[in-house]
Amino acid sequence: MFIATAYAADASSASGGMSAIISFAPIVLIVIVFYFLLIRPQQQQAKALKTRLAAIRRGDKVVTGGGFIGQVAKATDGAEEIEVDIAPNVRVTVLRSTITTVLSDTKPDTKIADIKKATK
Repeated sequence: MFIATAYAADASSASGGMSAIISFAPIVLIVIVFYFLLIRPQQQQAKALKTRLAAIRRGDKVVTGGGFIGQVAKATDGAEEIEVDIAPNVRVTVLRSTITTVLSDTKPDTKIADIKKATK
């Protein structure tokens, strides 16, 4: 009685390697789907926000992490601090990293851009 069970277990172990791969296939598929539906788009949004934050200039309308909506009054390239007007005669200094959304991008003045190109 025990010997017949032992032979039966030995015969099924040969195909056990293939069944282990098949049993892990759904888990691998779920990880791939999560990557393409959740992780990758979030990484792309973070990269886009980082480039928008680096390109902030005077006149842009921004939203801070605290929920304040204001207009950029002073932004220096490479500086971490930005001055934002949140009300008439109210100017606050915020960190560039605390800005969550850039609502409106101002286009650079073509005359200023032409002057910069000419001086280079």
